[in-house]
Amino acid sequence: VVMDVGTGSGILAVWAALAGAKKVYAIEYTDMAKHARQVVEANGVSDIVTVIQGAVEDIKLPIAEDGLEAEEDGSTLVVDIMVSEWMGYFLLRESMLDSVIRARDKYLKKKTGLMFPSHCTMYVAPVFDEDDRMQSVHEYSHTMDDWSEFVESTRSLYGVDMGVLGKDFDREQKEYYLLSSRWAELGASQVLAEPKAVKYYDMTTCTLEESRGIAHGEEMATFDFDVDADSTDDECISGIAGWFTSDFKSRTDEGGADAPKINAAFLSTAPEAGYTHWGQQVMHFQSKIPLLQGETTRLQGSVELMRTKENARLYNCRLRFFNSRRKTGEAKDGNILMQGPAVEHVYQIP
Repeated sequence: VVMDVGTGSGILAVWAALAGAKKVYAIEYTDMAKHARQVVEANGVSDIVTVIQGAVEDIKLPIAEDGLEAEEDGSTLVVDIMVSEWMGYFLLRESMLDSVIRARDKYLKKKTGLMFPSHCTMYVAPVFDEDDRMQSVHEYSHTMDDWSEFVESTRSLYGVDMGVLGKDFDREQKEYYLLSSRWAELGASQVLAEPKAVKYYDMTTCTLEESRGIAHGEEMATFDFDVDADSTDDECISGIAGWFTSDFKSRTDEGGADAPKINAAFLSTAPEAGYTHWGQQVMHFQSKIPLLQGETTRLQGSVELMRTKENARLYNCRLRFFNSRRKTGEAKDGNILMQGPAVEHVYQIP
């Protein structure tokens, strides 16, 4: 028995039926459920796939009607495999991980059930992306020039001073142009150091609390990058990029010892993996960090990812970092040539 959470067009549910599933439940909250039913019918699997419209937290499976066998008497643990394409930009943005976890806890067999994807990992790395960074800076500057001209013309033509709104306008433009992450299709050569994993999810055991993001102070959420100017042709660090990988493999938790073993598959949205619609999210620095020949730049800091107050499916990313330089070959904690100030920015992930 398979459950597809957030089935959308129904394609994963159809694939599950074609792969031999005895029964598939395709859950969809939106009116896309109507189109999913059409796709199921057109592909001749309507005897296997049942499309149910509603929130997965609220729906009820026809357990008795379909003669499903629960793992425990009287329980709703009837699903052998749960699939869902819930991943968003930088894994969590606009994701429905909460719903997947609730569906898992309600319907997936605890001892033998499988989750696909089974494990997900979030990564960050320093990158060179100067063209896009400078474009954002120029667009911000151009917008503020337009504002100054507007304020002056309104004052001279109509005798009204709009300058009082300048600070609020400037803040809004900075948030949009300078403090919003940008979707990018980076090349592998633009990544300036070995990526650092900042969050790991075992989809069989992760909790609702863990699904909320990356909390301040989490051990994995720190980074410490060395960028050797002599090993790259790039002239500076433009910002930090984030992406994710998803594994489709056997269970690794202690409670899953009796679960079926499978041939593993792997999805990566990293720059070296080529194009995916997820791409990477780049958080550009407001000022680039130059790379100087004969020197190594060290970038230390942490990542925090938290839901916005306005929309639980959207996220802000807080970067805290500082940089220092030392002669290439000098020990990591050896003689420091320069240390920059601590920087903290909050980026919207639009």
